[in-house]
Amino acid sequence: MAAGQRPDPPYRTIAAEIRSRIESGELKPGDRVPSIRQIAQRWGVAVATATRAAAVLREEGLVEARVGAGTVVSAPSAPSAPSAPSAPSAPSAPSAPGPRRPPRPPAEPGKHPRLLEAAIAIADAEGIDAVSIRRLGAHLGVRPMSLYQSIASKEELLTRMADHAFGEITLPEDGPEGWRAKLEFIARAERELCRRHPWLPATVSFTRPSFAPNMMAHTEWVLGALGGLGLPMEIRMREALTIHMIALAAGNSVTAEEDTENETGMSLERWNATPHVRERKMLNRARFPLAAQVSPGVVGDLEALFEYGLARHLDGFAAMLADRPNGHRTGTATGEDR
Repeated sequence: MAAGQRPDPPYRTIAAEIRSRIESGELKPGDRVPSIRQIAQRWGVAVATATRAAAVLREEGLVEARVGAGTVVSAPSAPSAPSAPSAPSAPSAPSAPGPRRPPRPPAEPGKHPRLLEAAIAIADAEGIDAVSIRRLGAHLGVRPMSLYQSIASKEELLTRMADHAFGEITLPEDGPEGWRAKLEFIARAERELCRRHPWLPATVSFTRPSFAPNMMAHTEWVLGALGGLGLPMEIRMREALTIHMIALAAGNSVTAEEDTENETGMSLERWNATPHVRERKMLNRARFPLAAQVSPGVVGDLEALFEYGLARHLDGFAAMLADRPNGHRTGTATGEDR
């Protein structure tokens, strides 16, 4: 290294090592490459660094996500066959001149009508790490650099993707009768949204909101659902954020389980049935006899866990309302800000 030259950041060093294994043939097309967790453990780096290393390999077209197999080495693209030279043809008579058509102006890539739909489709199928400007450019048939005319960064792209996804939910003007039914409606709608888009929870921040209009509309709707209960706006906002958090946390748990299944190729049911897990459970019976009585299905039923957590939270919220002066015991929001 020349004097004064800064070393490559760790994620590029890691990507270079894996790239070398691919180019040398040690890792062949279809072979699994180290997962993000394995990179973090093997090289002793943070998950974020491992994620950036994997993204470099994906953007270079060296690896791809494959459902049920995790991330594998991509197959080399087949070279196009050279076209056979055509026999010279006799000169044709000149055609009659026609009206000149002005060249069609190129579409603005950043405003491509399918830009966000394409990004969301990639993220739904392969995960949020698979979304890149280069991948989108190839998908839409435009030069990747031209996308930066309207997308300043990947962070902006993710924000627009998340906001576009939240716009899939139609918020009723009034909604179901009663504050509890309203909160159940919005929580389940957002939970279902996360089921369709497993990457969505990772794009939402509660401490540094993006002020995206469709997301803000959800919060505004919940604030209105809590009108007429005599609550200060601070409590209403905390309740709105809590409802969002319950839905997104449930979605994040499902995403984590799906990622693990894709990386290992093993479902939760198969994992529970492996000898290693059965042996470990047997050893834990003496130390944790109460937990040993619980069926594995209880722990693995994430949908039931979401419904239980939502119900118990709303029970507590109802108890808080009942304890307030002139508390609303019926769970019905009437009047103000409905």
